[in-house]
Amino acid sequence: MRGKGDRELQVQCFVKHDADQIFTAENVPRLLYVSRQRLDASRHPRIMHAHEDYTEVVLITEGSSNYLVDDRQYAVKKGDLLVYNPGIVHDEVAGEGAEVETWCVAVGGLRMPGLRENALLPDDRGCVFRADVLFEEMDALCGLMFRLLSGQLAGAATYSHGLMLSFLTMALAVAEHQDQSLIESEEEESVIGNRVKKYIDAHFREPLTLQMIADALNVSTYYMAHVFKDMSGYAPMTYLQKRRIGEAQTLLIHTKKSISDIAFSLGYDAQSHFNQQFSKHVGMPPGEFRKQYVVGKKEK
Repeated sequence: MRGKGDRELQVQCFVKHDADQIFTAENVPRLLYVSRQRLDASRHPRIMHAHEDYTEVVLITEGSSNYLVDDRQYAVKKGDLLVYNPGIVHDEVAGEGAEVETWCVAVGGLRMPGLRENALLPDDRGCVFRADVLFEEMDALCGLMFRLLSGQLAGAATYSHGLMLSFLTMALAVAEHQDQSLIESEEEESVIGNRVKKYIDAHFREPLTLQMIADALNVSTYYMAHVFKDMSGYAPMTYLQKRRIGEAQTLLIHTKKSISDIAFSLGYDAQSHFNQQFSKHVGMPPGEFRKQYVVGKKEK
């Protein structure tokens, strides 16, 4: 019998089953980026936006906040895993006591069986899950990918690709054990609220007024505004502004377009008005945001 103070000289863990091949030659995802948001960075949130050609997987590592994902509000906290399929509008609500620290892994090139291109999960599966026993491992994988890529080491992309496959496999396991399939409501108010959202999402780059939206959907402005705020938590024009500012952040990060070009492409008739709205929602002017958002080469 081994005593409590005895230590094993050697430990081996055997693989008992062949590994399931989730990602094959026909479905090789591509790691686009890994980003980190510290608690204090939540004061300058990534405003409402969507990605049309890739999926983001976000791991909440500290804090708590409220997120709007598509047309639902979620209270998120440490240990939550969020999956944003392409085209899913998402928004972090900043404010006192609503700060979070996160990892975000963006992946393109997904061709999961039976799903639309670049989607990781079925659209009716839900998007917020508890990482539970896999949290520490997923946190560690994100940290290692980030350090490799931000350090610009030789072979970093190759190493990170393998780590990404492990991270995605864990994300799929987490989602599989917490099926949140949604039952669509056919109530009139739900239908109208979703019509308003889809209209704004399709036309937010154009000059819009509350009356123009109501006329396009053939409803009264009062009823439309009431229904939409009950559904999303935002007045329609606030949602419109946040969609524009979120898109502006995307353009500031991923393109070299001038601030004035970005402002005019999003329906603002004056750059000064755009700058004012951007600072109101993000907490800093667009030029400063562009400088600070991308990780510097020296950051480890």
